[in-house]
Amino acid sequence: MEMNSTSAAAYDHSDLHKPGKNTEEQQEDSDEESVQGEQSMIKKTWAERKEEIKAYIWNPEKREFMGRTAKSWGLIFLFYLFFYAFLAGMFSFCMYVLLLTISPYVPTQRDRVTPPGVMIRPYTSGFQFTFNASENSTWSPFVESMHNFLEAYNDSVQAAKNVKCSPGSYFMQEGAMTEEKKACQFNRSLLENCSGIEDPTFGYSEGKPCLFLKMNRIIGYRPGQGNPVSVSCEVQKSDESDLKAVNFYPGNGTFDLMYFPFYGKLTHPNYTSPLVAVQFTDVRKNHPVGIQCKLHGKGIVNDHNSDRFLGRIFLTLQIGV
Repeated sequence: MEMNSTSAAAYDHSDLHKPGKNTEEQQEDSDEESVQGEQSMIKKTWAERKEEIKAYIWNPEKREFMGRTAKSWGLIFLFYLFFYAFLAGMFSFCMYVLLLTISPYVPTQRDRVTPPGVMIRPYTSGFQFTFNASENSTWSPFVESMHNFLEAYNDSVQAAKNVKCSPGSYFMQEGAMTEEKKACQFNRSLLENCSGIEDPTFGYSEGKPCLFLKMNRIIGYRPGQGNPVSVSCEVQKSDESDLKAVNFYPGNGTFDLMYFPFYGKLTHPNYTSPLVAVQFTDVRKNHPVGIQCKLHGKGIVNDHNSDRFLGRIFLTLQIGV
C-alpha cells in the first residue's frame, strides 16, 4: 500500500513538470476557462432574463418590491413627505410675510409710473388703420370695437353709477383708502360726432374716422399741476398737407381735472377714464399718413426717445375710396 501511494505521488509530481507545460501556459489555460465561464453567464435565454426582471419587481422570498422592503419604501416616503411639507411651509410663510408689507390699495413702489403714457382705441396691431370707406367689411371691426368700448360710457350707465362734478378742479376725496370713492360722470354724449349716437359708423363710412385717446391710470396722480392736459395731432414724417383738418371732442380737446386723481381699482370701482376723441376729417386718401398725437401740460413728458408711448402715440392712417 505504501508503495502504491508513493508511486501515485511521484506520478502526479512528474506530471506537473512535464516538458512544454510551463507557468505561462497554465495561466493562459486558466484565463480561457474564466472567459468561457463568463460567456456562459452572459448568454442567458430570454426566459431567464424575464425571470430576473420579475424577481426584481417582486421578490417573494425576500418580500422586496424593486429591491426594497415595505419598511424601506415607507421610510423613504415619510422622508420626502416631511421634506416637501417643510418646503411648502417655508414658502407659505415667506409669502405671508411678503403680503403683510404690500397694500392691496396702493402700490408700494410708484416712482417709475409717472408721467402717464397714452393708449388708443380701437386697438390694432402696430396702430395701423387701413380701410376702404366704400367697403363696410374693412372698417366694421373698428366700429364694433368702439361701440363695445363705449358701453361703460353710456349716459344711463354713468347716471346710475357716478356723480356730476364741477369741471376745472380736482375731485379730491377724504377718508381712508379702504373707503369706496365716488367717480365723476363722463357721458358718451360728450364725444359729440364721435359718440356713435348720431353716426353709428364713427365717420368711417365717410372716410373721416374717429379714434379715442386716454391716459394710463396712475393712483393719486394729478396731471397738469392745476391746468387741464390738452391733445394735439400732427403729421409725422409726411407732408403737412396730408393732414389738413382734425376735430377734438369734447370741444376743447382736453382731459378735465375733475376726473383726477384716480384712487385705485378697489377704492374707485366705478371709475371710467376720461377720453379725448380725435376725428380726422381731411386726410390724404389712398396713401399711408403717419400721425403723432401728443399730450401737453405741466409735468407731461412727450419727447422721451426710449419710450414711444410716454405722453404720445404714433399711428398710421391709410384710407381708400
